[in-house]
Amino acid sequence: MQNSSSKLLYWAVTCALAGFIFGFDLVVISGAEQKIQSLWGLSGLEHGFAMSAALWGTVLGSIFGGGPTDKFGRKRVLLWIGILYFVSAIGSALAPNVTLFAISRFIGGIGIGVSTVAAPLFISEISPA
Repeated sequence: MQNSSSKLLYWAVTCALAGFIFGFDLVVISGAEQKIQSLWGLSGLEHGFAMSAALWGTVLGSIFGGGPTDKFGRKRVLLWIGILYFVSAIGSALAPNVTLFAISRFIGGIGIGVSTVAAPLFISEISPA
């Protein structure tokens, strides 16, 4: 019993990290957004586009995340979400221009959106009745 309880706790915490990453992303970008605007000399429209790219990805990921989650399984999709987060973080850090920065943030947003579908489903599947 102890082994299954600790395994359940491990996976529940792992899945809950998706929400933490979303909040962490919002806090980090809000602290850096003015520096980003001045770094690339962005207009108000470009600045808004770059800052909101992750949120648009989140919307699309949450709308369309159910299909892959059902087709490929929750655990596999959660692994790919982690890969999307990683690609997004590296892409955002190394982006030479605002377009690649926004694309990287959009990719991370898709991962966040899909995680809002996949993580609760996975937790409900592994939890005892």
